Amino acid sequence: MITKDRQYRSFDFEMESQENEMKVKGKPVVFNNTTVIYEFDGVQYKEIIDSKAFDGCDISDVVLNIDHEGKPAAKTKNGTLTLEVKSDGVYMEADLSKNETGRELFEDIQNRFYEAMSFAFTVAEESYDRLTRTRTILKIKKCFDVSAVTFPAYANTSISQRSFFEAEAENERKLVEADLELRKRLLLKTYL
Repeated sequence: MITKDRQYRSFDFEMESQENEMKVKGKPVVFNNTTVIYEFDGVQYKEIIDSKAFDGCDISDVVLNIDHEGKPAAKTKNGTLTLEVKSDGVYMEADLSKNETGRELFEDIQNRFYEAMSFAFTVAEESYDRLTRTRTILKIKKCFDVSAVTFPAYANTSISQRSFFEAEAENERKLVEADLELRKRLLLKTYL
């Protein structure tokens, strides 16, 4: 289920299957990589996930899904999914042999229907640089899922991210309008 506070990110990394096993490996999270999340009127809004963002993150009950929906193909709680935080991102390995969803996903990965991954999370701490229009996610509170995704170009993430960046774009417009109004008043005072 997608909720208002949950956010989703996609990364274009290949999931690899190991021969003679129904195991896959992937990299659903990349650190310190500037990504354009939203564009409005030619202005790009970017995001970076800090390399320390997963320090203290709750990854105790994470599932491997397909496009962030449906029955899980693997799960950390039953040992079919493992996550490892490294200096450049979060890596995953999953045993997809334990249920039908996993076996179907394994076949789809072999046939290259899925080549990218994403993850769903909530933010605990962030910063925003208005000059560069870059949001840095400093701390992630909870990771809900890692997913094999059909489209890695943020098709599943635009709702939650657009709300953040649309708000920033609206704030910038209001500041510009307020500045213009102030300049008009100052000009009127100068000539009166």
